[in-house]
Amino acid sequence: MAVISFKCPNCDGELIFDPSTQKYKCEYCASLFSQPELDAMKPASAGEKNDAPGSSMAGGSDRTRRMTGGSAGTTGGADGRAAGAPGDETQQEEAVIYTCPSCGAEIITDRTTAATFCYYCHNPVVIGGRLSGELLPNRVIPFEVTRQEAETRFLDYVSAKKFVPRAFFQKKQIERMSGVYFPYWLYDVELEGRMDGTARNIRVWRTGDIEYTETKHYAVRREGDISLRNLPENALRKANAKLAAGVLPYDFQRMKEFHMGYLSGFLAECRDIRQTEVAGKMQGEMRESAQKMLRDTVTGFNSVTMQRSDFRPKRENWSYVLLPVWTITYRGRNGKIYYYSMNGQNGRVCGELPVDRKKLALVSGIAGLLTFILGLIGGFFI
Repeated sequence: MAVISFKCPNCDGELIFDPSTQKYKCEYCASLFSQPELDAMKPASAGEKNDAPGSSMAGGSDRTRRMTGGSAGTTGGADGRAAGAPGDETQQEEAVIYTCPSCGAEIITDRTTAATFCYYCHNPVVIGGRLSGELLPNRVIPFEVTRQEAETRFLDYVSAKKFVPRAFFQKKQIERMSGVYFPYWLYDVELEGRMDGTARNIRVWRTGDIEYTETKHYAVRREGDISLRNLPENALRKANAKLAAGVLPYDFQRMKEFHMGYLSGFLAECRDIRQTEVAGKMQGEMRESAQKMLRDTVTGFNSVTMQRSDFRPKRENWSYVLLPVWTITYRGRNGKIYYYSMNGQNGRVCGELPVDRKKLALVSGIAGLLTFILGLIGGFFI
C-alpha cells in the first residue's frame, strides 16, 4: 500500500493544497501550481491517474497490528495481539504502520485514515491504498476557507458566547483545529410519482342574523416526473452524527474530479459504510422529498389531505465524495467531548460548546444580588 508525498518540481519541497488560490503551494519556495500545470509537467501513468504529478511514493511497510484503544505506544505480542490486551477482538481497533517517504519514520493510522501528517517531520502524506478500487472517491469539494480565516471565524463565534470556558479558545486549543475531509454518499434519482387526496374550501358569510357556511370538497391528483440531486448521507461510522449533518449544505455544483493532491496538507477519512447500508434510508428521504414537492403544487384550498402516494425510481446514481470540514474537539471537566465544526467551503458553523459552570453561577449570583438590592431600595422609597 503506497504512501504518497507531493513534491515541488522546483525545489523538491512538500506541496500542499492552498484553499485561497485553489492551487498547490510549496511551503519552501512559495511556488504555485495548478492541477493542469502539474499534469503537463509529468502526466500520470495509467496506474496512477488519480495521483497528482510530482508525488513520491514509498513502498511503505503495510504491517497491521492489533492495539488496545488504538494506542500508538503499544507493541504487538507474539500472538498478534497487543501486549496486555484483552482477548475480545471486538474491543480492539486496527492500526496500520507506514513509512514516511521524507524522513523514514513510522506513521501509525487507524483503518479509515486516508491522509495525515508525519509525527516527526510533519510532512503531509496521503495513503494511496485507502483511496483505490471501490474506495476511490468520485468527487471532492476542495477547501475554500483557509486556516487563518477559520481561526478568525472561530474566535469571533466563541467570543460572543459569554459562558464558554477560556481554555476552549486559548492559543493552544486553536492550534488543534484540523482541516478534515469527511466521506459522504451522494444520491441522485429520477422518479415518477403520483398522489391522490382530497381538498376543501370553506366560505362563511352572514345575511341579517343568519350565518351561512359553505363547504366544497374536491378530489385532488398530482403526478409527474421528479428529479432529485445530491442527497447527502454520512459514510463514516465514527463520525459525530450532529457534526456530519450540521455542516451541510454544500454547493455540490462546485465539486471537482477527485485528485489525491487536494488532500495534501489536510487530514482525510475514507468511508467504512457501504452504499447498501444507507440505501433504505436515502430512498425513504427521496420519497418524503418527492411527496413534499408534489404536495406543494396543490394550492388555492383551505386544507388538503393526501391519502395515497406512489413513487417509482426510473434511474438512480450513487457517488462517493469527500467534503471539507474545519473542526476542534475539547474535553470538558465532566469528561464529555465537545466539538466545533465549520463547513470548509462556505463557513457554516455547527457544534456543541462547553459551559463554564462557575462563571455562569457567578453571573447569576451577581444578577440575583443586584435584583435584591434594587428591591430593597424600591421598598425604602415606597
